[in-house]
Amino acid sequence: MADTFDAVLIGAGHNTLAAALHLAAKGWRVGVFEQAATAGGAVKTGDYTLPGFRHDWAAMNLSLFAGSPFFKAYGAELGRHGCEFVSVDRPFASSFSDGSWAGVSTVRGETLAAFSALDEADARTWQELTGRFGQEAPHLFGLLGSKMRIRALAYFGFKTLRAKGLGGTLDFTRFLLSSPRAWLEETFRHPHIRALLGAWGMHLDFAPDVAGGAMFPYLEGMAGQAFGMAIGKGGADTIVKALTAAITARGGRVETGTPVARILRDGSRATGIELADGRRITATKAVIAGTSPKGLRKLTGDTTPAFDRAMDGYRHAPGTMMIHLAMDGLPDWRAGDQLKRFAYVHLAPSLDQMARTYCQAQAGLLPDEPILVVGQPTVFDPTRAPEGKHVLWVQVRMAPGTIAGDAKGEIAAGDWTEAAEPFAERALAILEAHAPGTSAMILARRIVTPVELEADNPNLVGGDQVCGSHHLSQHFLFRPARGHADGATPLANLHLTGAAVWPGAGTGAGPGFLLARKLAGN
Repeated sequence: MADTFDAVLIGAGHNTLAAALHLAAKGWRVGVFEQAATAGGAVKTGDYTLPGFRHDWAAMNLSLFAGSPFFKAYGAELGRHGCEFVSVDRPFASSFSDGSWAGVSTVRGETLAAFSALDEADARTWQELTGRFGQEAPHLFGLLGSKMRIRALAYFGFKTLRAKGLGGTLDFTRFLLSSPRAWLEETFRHPHIRALLGAWGMHLDFAPDVAGGAMFPYLEGMAGQAFGMAIGKGGADTIVKALTAAITARGGRVETGTPVARILRDGSRATGIELADGRRITATKAVIAGTSPKGLRKLTGDTTPAFDRAMDGYRHAPGTMMIHLAMDGLPDWRAGDQLKRFAYVHLAPSLDQMARTYCQAQAGLLPDEPILVVGQPTVFDPTRAPEGKHVLWVQVRMAPGTIAGDAKGEIAAGDWTEAAEPFAERALAILEAHAPGTSAMILARRIVTPVELEADNPNLVGGDQVCGSHHLSQHFLFRPARGHADGATPLANLHLTGAAVWPGAGTGAGPGFLLARKLAGN
């Protein structure tokens, strides 16, 4: 096949694949080149423990993809190529050490009953919030879907001011700048309800006291109540397989096991890529790099001093460790069998503990009490395990990419080769405390350290699954740097995409779709 394309894309994550499909649909010839043996980046599925047990490598929740503008445009086409979701009516809950629990269900009465068992006033507050969500959603989703340009933001601000008035707009702005703790403590009385929602901030590097994080517990709570969750039928890789097949059907090429050595340049213009095997691939219109900012620098070499400093100084979030478990049965939750009906069960006991865990990981310490996100996908999709068996998807947040010590003073190992087992045991002991007898039901396990996550996907620097902190100084207009939120670089025809570019992490394919629409003109 010819080695000249209109667009050459580096990496086969869902953002680059989404960009490639849109460009192919607009008549561009596209070529995607991925260093790993399997496409998908953090969104892939495999039998990582025993045959027949299908585990999502990193991402499990596909709600953002299923509800995205990209899927609205290409969902029917992807469906013809096998993309299929499973609806989840009970998206998340939290188990607490006192034997209580709280959870969010699409059945509002269930959520209200769970909240009422903890605090009647908080249940009333929840009812008021969900009742107003329809009014607030257009403003929040409008912001998150906006192009990060001054003109676009000014227009968004004008629309908000017209709809909310000056006071309402100032209140909205204050909310956007608030930390999770500030909003949660102002809004709810019971510490368990605060913890239930506050755990979502940790998914995007927003510890309880980080400014700008309040919207994420709010949005996840409201969206979970209104829409539930979507997971992939048979695994999260359903979207990757369909994207790859759709690109190929439109005449594009997706190569895996093909590392890119460098981006080719003609002065200040990108002209293509050179692969590790020596092949040169020409791009006539665009080179699109689905890489981390620091990864981009390795491929381009020096560009302009300001851009290079911004890419070199890009900040990553603390890492994550994954534990994949093949199970003889679901955990017997001490808080009650009702927790067996939820897709996610957070083990994050309080805002204070989340803050401590985050600070420990930021300091390079193995946290004394890591936060666990226990995924139970086989509750909703039994095809992921042999009949009567289950898989558990355990995300351990947070974990340092490089170990400086152990906050609990028990693990002497200074590298992940030796620290993986004892730290996994610490995490599984927390699970055992909330669900006694779980360890006896484990048939096999696979531990994936932050180092292994990065080795598999270099964009997950230090095991950072969101490809960079979303703190205010590195978000909105500043993601990944001022003047480059649309993926532009100092090199003509070279563009950056992926979670490091606005609108950031998640499975919504926003960075890839926004870029492709800009390049194609629609």
